[in-house]
Amino acid sequence: MREQSLRPAEILLVEDNPDDVEITLRAFHKVRLANTVHVVRDGQEALDFLFREGDYSDRADAAQPDVILLDLNLPKVNGLEVLDKIRASDGLSSIPVIVLTVSEQQEDVRESYKLGANTFITKPVDFEKFVHAMEILGEYWMVIARLPPKEA
Repeated sequence: MREQSLRPAEILLVEDNPDDVEITLRAFHKVRLANTVHVVRDGQEALDFLFREGDYSDRADAAQPDVILLDLNLPKVNGLEVLDKIRASDGLSSIPVIVLTVSEQQEDVRESYKLGANTFITKPVDFEKFVHAMEILGEYWMVIARLPPKEA
């Protein structure tokens, strides 16, 4: 088991579909993943959150998320563009990004990995399968994997 700090890891969920947000949060609750989850609903909001701009300029001293769950099909700025900007930023590039999308397109998979995604997961449509996927995801990224240390 990896060393844990006193605070739980923080997750940024970038998802525009309210039903998928609710299902994801319910799945996390069902598998007792008690981490803090911040939800943003489009690509521009994700960038504002991460770069502490716009409505999120008051986050200047807030910790960055430990893991980002990123949908690809987002309004304003698509997920691949968000991923590209994350990987191009020295302060954000080491944060694990898990693409969590309905897309099964090989081009999306290829481009996501090319841009530096750590994992690509196609969302299962069935709720129980989705919960199981979130259980595995949570166990791996929040318990087994060693996350990068926070920047000082």
